[in-house]
Amino acid sequence: MEIFEALDATECVHSAAALAGVDPKTVRRYARLRDMGASESARAVRAKKIDPFVPKIEEWVERSQSLVRADKLHERLQLLGFTGDERTTRRAVAAAKERYRAGKRRTYRPWITEPGLWLQADWGWGPKVPGLDGEPRQTLLFCAWLAWSRYRVVIPTWDRTLPTLISCLDATLRQIGGVPTYVLTDNERTVTIDRVAGVPVRHPEVVVAGRHYGTQVHTCVPFDPESKGGSEATVRIAKADLVPTSANLRSGYESFAELSGACALFCHTVNQRIHRETLRTPASALDVERLRLHPLPPGPHTLALGESRIVKSDQTVRFGQVRYSTPPGLVGQEAFVRADGDELVVVVDVGRLPHRPEWLQGPAGLTEVARHKLSLPGRPVIVNAHYPDHPQDPAGGPRPPKVKPTTQEEEAFLALGPGARQWLIEAAANGVTRMRVKMAAAVEHAALVGAGEVDAALGLAAAARRFADDDVMSIVRYRATGARPSDLVVADEAHSVQPGTGAWAAFGRNP
Repeated sequence: MEIFEALDATECVHSAAALAGVDPKTVRRYARLRDMGASESARAVRAKKIDPFVPKIEEWVERSQSLVRADKLHERLQLLGFTGDERTTRRAVAAAKERYRAGKRRTYRPWITEPGLWLQADWGWGPKVPGLDGEPRQTLLFCAWLAWSRYRVVIPTWDRTLPTLISCLDATLRQIGGVPTYVLTDNERTVTIDRVAGVPVRHPEVVVAGRHYGTQVHTCVPFDPESKGGSEATVRIAKADLVPTSANLRSGYESFAELSGACALFCHTVNQRIHRETLRTPASALDVERLRLHPLPPGPHTLALGESRIVKSDQTVRFGQVRYSTPPGLVGQEAFVRADGDELVVVVDVGRLPHRPEWLQGPAGLTEVARHKLSLPGRPVIVNAHYPDHPQDPAGGPRPPKVKPTTQEEEAFLALGPGARQWLIEAAANGVTRMRVKMAAAVEHAALVGAGEVDAALGLAAAARRFADDDVMSIVRYRATGARPSDLVVADEAHSVQPGTGAWAAFGRNP
């Protein structure tokens, strides 16, 4: 622009060159380009060695459908007389492939959805969680989202069978508060049982379940981003936050309930966050979309339920003449049980529970609460983790007696400390006589030497099973010498004070 300004002011090439500080030839070249209406930044394209071979390169790229390698084309060009290097060939092949793809590139039309029309769902592998036996077990994540409001629901499961699919679908519909017109999912064997002339054949049970909820179940077209991209993106986002990796710095899960709580927290977070496409939160958009959703039926589909059972007072349900335990907080409530292979699945309707237990997290609807290995009659399946505060020994041992003083003498004896309590339990178990007299003597000794010394002596006497009249005072006197309880020698059947006969081994033998 400085050259043009100087040329317009002086109308002389040499004077303009002197003012702009350039060569007069440069001023003539720019003036010629301006007079021709060409761009000042345009560069002249020089001839290249590969120009005569470009039509042949385009022919080979067209024949191979842009799959041919540049190094192989360079070998053929050398046979045709090309003397340039391989880098020149690679640039020419890359330009030819770009021109080929420009004419055959597939274009995608954005999917413009309507409120209450589409619900997409898909499965994804979840983290490994300890099962009932404590061994890590693979989980799955059922991920669903409403295409218009972008509202997401993630539910963890142990399997992807058809009853589990219907259970997750029921829980999703009850969380969003209505039924959309269509449900779009992947071509799972639980949804598509066959293909005839490329047309997917729907599972009859899925069709019946769709009629129950008032929706139509459709499957994605293979390799079709318009219909499959949304559900796959939901699975990818859920796995990025819920599956422990070095990228999200999430630690492993200790139980399936912890995974359920993490999924509920994830859904709350993403649904309350402003979506960058709609510039509003999915939760607020769901309030608008609910006006276009169909009402839900009062009960879930029977395929997702199984057989109805009432949880007994011992927290068990009966199936096939076998009792199976359930988690706490479900006594007197209705549960649904079904056999899944060699396992029994226990499901409850969270929405019908009068009081939801603290361990039961997640959306309202059908939720799996227990899973057991199928057993035979006479062999109940009881999980100790379902009875966290039960006083009985989990290993099946006898229930320890409950010590409760009823007289002043008993209160004075038990006030000595835990050693007195242990002495009482052990003495009663060993059938010791005159226990009240010995307890009164221990209280009298405590007034003389101190309650702490007598209580420690009572604990040692209970451990060594010494319940004679003077045993407690004997232990008190022994402890007064400074001896430690670990130095005591307990006589048992494995040791004897009789000398051995090793010295007589050589008797009667000749030297």
